[in-house]
Amino acid sequence: MPADARTKEQLEWLADEVIEAGGEATLWVGRPGSAQQERAIAQRMATAVAADYRLVAADAEEALAAVDGTSRRRTLGRLRRELRRVGARDFFPPPERETARYAVERLAATTEVDATGVER
Repeated sequence: MPADARTKEQLEWLADEVIEAGGEATLWVGRPGSAQQERAIAQRMATAVAADYRLVAADAEEALAAVDGTSRRRTLGRLRRELRRVGARDFFPPPERETARYAVERLAATTEVDATGVER
């Protein structure tokens, strides 16, 4: 994982919880041996996250075709949670991130309920 402030803070919290539970925890910082290794690691991470974003976008597109509004709303909630989960490990954002976000926003727009209670 990249050594940014967010990652460091999360790992420190985890280490504190382990210690509070009676265990031992130590954080070690590692670095790739070369710039080429660093690029390869970043590429693998971005590729994995891109695949997850593609799945979210595909699920959103599939849900758009669903006739049942309840099903669309349930899927929308799940996909929003999935976007947050994937985003938490998205350190090298691929273009698929915006595609997935847009697909989920389109799904959200079709599941909104207007003031009269009619689904749009």
